[in-house]
Amino acid sequence: MYDFIIIGAGVIGSSVAKELSRYQAKTLCLEKENDVANVQSLANSAIIHAGHNPEPGSLKATLSILGNKMYDDWEKELNIPLLRTGAFVAAHNKKEEKIIDELLDITKKNEVPEYMILTGDEARKIEPNLAKSITKVLSLPTTKVTYPWEVAFACMENAIINGVEFLKNKKVTAIKKQADFFEIEVNHQEIYQTKYVINAAGVASDDIGGMIETPPFKIKARKGEYFVLDRRVKGFMNHVLYPLPSERGKGVLITPQVHGNILLGPSSEYIDDKYEARTTDEGLAYIKKHSVELADDIPFNMIIRSFAGIRSTSTCDDFYIKESKNHKGFYYLGGIESPGLTAAPAIGPYLVNDVMNVGSEFNLNSKYDPKREPRLEFHRLPWEKQKQLLNDDHLYGRIVCKCEKITEKEIIDAIHGPLGSHSIKGIKKRVRAGAGLCQGGYCEEKIIKIIARELNVSPLDVEYDDLQSKLFKEETKVDE
Repeated sequence: MYDFIIIGAGVIGSSVAKELSRYQAKTLCLEKENDVANVQSLANSAIIHAGHNPEPGSLKATLSILGNKMYDDWEKELNIPLLRTGAFVAAHNKKEEKIIDELLDITKKNEVPEYMILTGDEARKIEPNLAKSITKVLSLPTTKVTYPWEVAFACMENAIINGVEFLKNKKVTAIKKQADFFEIEVNHQEIYQTKYVINAAGVASDDIGGMIETPPFKIKARKGEYFVLDRRVKGFMNHVLYPLPSERGKGVLITPQVHGNILLGPSSEYIDDKYEARTTDEGLAYIKKHSVELADDIPFNMIIRSFAGIRSTSTCDDFYIKESKNHKGFYYLGGIESPGLTAAPAIGPYLVNDVMNVGSEFNLNSKYDPKREPRLEFHRLPWEKQKQLLNDDHLYGRIVCKCEKITEKEIIDAIHGPLGSHSIKGIKKRVRAGAGLCQGGYCEEKIIKIIARELNVSPLDVEYDDLQSKLFKEETKVDE
């Protein structure tokens, strides 16, 4: 019997797991995918927003303002990457300038710090590539950028170290309420029992709720497509650039990334299939058309990848973080769309302490450690430290991914770490092997062999991503 079962290991589920690990409670997190942060948390703009857009007084506003500040602590404690970019919200004419004034009013009411208004010419002195058509910007210096899956990894690794159990490839297929506990069926065969259920299933949160009651909201999935520019464009734009928000969301953005790349996007399209994350000619053309409204001379020739992500828009206008009205002990984390990543550090404590009042039933974990050791990045270390590590293990001297300068030892550590991964994409997410200019063209074959060797399996059994994504059907050349 568990005290808590969290359904979903995206950024939100992982942050809740971290918060619950502060207590002497038996906690399990179930994830239907083959990795943490593999759906909504995988593919988005990675922005920690300043708070200029949410309705004042809403949970979105309150938790995102607090979450933005808490990322400074998470950067130190969890060693997550942060890029302090600041942001410009752009207007092109008098009509749009009036909307900037409306956003300024929201910014003031939300008590966003350090904001200012700049003319187009003043903004271009800071960002020379800003479109010449822009006449006025709202500047938001506290805007930051991170990597969503690295945030989720950090939270879940910390939770695991502090006693939380994590199981992947565990799809919840049924939930039953018994007298004073819940039975959770997984993959139509396993049964887990728990006192409390936390539904952090993202785009599937209404489906999970529907297993036990009529859910208090419905989720409509929106697909957003993106381009990735090679990191050689670093410096082309140093601020996050927003257009004015519309009914389609925050619009097509230009977003510098932690590792030097720049994202263009997203598009915004409602879709019926919650997991249909393919790019389209129409979506990518939309991005090109609207990104040039923000910047001149965008280096589209530096595009190295395109991708699509899913966002969970709910029928509620705000985050839905509440206990079920019908089943005591069943909690919803629904409609956590933008600024969900921004609010993530605050959502865990809000749910656990303010909504659930866990401290009234469970004692604090005296062995709780809020820190997570940083991932070793060999190529960034001083030469003397590199020599020391090379003396300890020669595999630090074997470069597997030349684009990102990732060593074989770093890949091995990613395979066997607290939140280890056995898939090619999982290794890419953890150490960036395959994330560079060639997108794995030269190193992927080597990574497959390393995974196979470390797990003592055939290369035929190595997955790209999920359990159905094996790259090879059979050997075509064998020794006689």
